[in-house]
Amino acid sequence: MNANDILTLLIAILGGATRVGTPFLFVSLGECLTEKAGRINLGLEGVLVFSAMAGFGGAWLSGSPWIGVAAAALAGAVLALLHGLLCSLMRVNDVAMGIAIMLLGVGLAFYLGKPLIQPQAPQIPSLALGWWSSSPQLQAALRINALFPAGVVLAALMAWFFAHTGWGMKVRMVGDSADAARAVGTSVTLVRVAATAAGGMIAGLGGASLSLYYPGSWSEGLSSGQGLIAVALVIFARWSPNRCLGAALLFGGAGAIGPALQSIGISSGYYLFNALPYALTLLILVMTCVPDRTIPGSPSELFAPR
Repeated sequence: MNANDILTLLIAILGGATRVGTPFLFVSLGECLTEKAGRINLGLEGVLVFSAMAGFGGAWLSGSPWIGVAAAALAGAVLALLHGLLCSLMRVNDVAMGIAIMLLGVGLAFYLGKPLIQPQAPQIPSLALGWWSSSPQLQAALRINALFPAGVVLAALMAWFFAHTGWGMKVRMVGDSADAARAVGTSVTLVRVAATAAGGMIAGLGGASLSLYYPGSWSEGLSSGQGLIAVALVIFARWSPNRCLGAALLFGGAGAIGPALQSIGISSGYYLFNALPYALTLLILVMTCVPDRTIPGSPSELFAPR
C-alpha cells in the first residue's frame, strides 16, 4: 500500500463516516432524550425500520423526499408514543415493552413495505462541500447527506435545551429523581411520554436517512441492528448530545472501513471489518456493565427498580 492508497483510504473513511454515521446520529440523539427522562426504549430498532419504510413510501407516493422525511419522523413519533404510553401503566417493564415495540415495528414495516421493495423513490439531496477541490475522491467524500448538518445543529440545540431551559431541566429532574420531580409538581408521566415520543420522532429521521439516502432503498434487511447499537452508543457518549455526534462519526467510520478497503482493491477480511460496529458495541457493554459502579452522567432513574 503506497502513500496515495493510504490517502484514498482515509478520504473514503471520512466520507463513509458521515454517510454511515447519520442514522446513528439521529437514533442516538433520540434515545439520549428518552433516557434523560429516565426511560429506555429498546424498541428503537422497530422505530428505525418502520420509519424507514414510512419515509420511503411517503417519498414514493408524493414524489418529494422531504415529505418522505416528514412521514418517517411522524411514524417514529407514533411508535415511540405507543411505547411511552404503555410503559406508563402499572407493572409494565420498559425493557420487555421495548422488545415488543421492536417486534411490532419490524413486523409492520415488513408487512406494509412489501410493495415498496422494487420501486425507486426520490432521494434526499447531497451537499457538495468539496466543490473547492480538484480531487474526485475528496469531492465524493465531501458529498454529505443534507440531513447531517441538521443533526449537528440538533445535537447542539439539545445540549443547550438540557442546560438552559426550564423544560430541559424538568427532563433531567425526572430522569434523576422522579420523587423530587413530583414534589415540585412536575408530571413524571407527561414528561416521560413527551420525551419518548420526541425521541422517536428524531430517530425517525435516521430511518429516513437509511431509505432515502444511504443505501437509499427499502428492503427488509435495511437497518442491520443500528437501532439497538444506538442504545450502547448513548452509554458510550455518557448521555451527552454533543458526544453523541462524535460517537456516531466513530461508529460510522468503523462501518466504512470495509468498503473503503475495497475501494483500493483490498477485499480480504471485508466481512471482518464490517463487524467492527458490532464489536465496538459489545466492548462498550462489557466495559460499562459493572454492577457496583455508577456510570458517570447516567440518569439515576434508569437503574431504579420499577
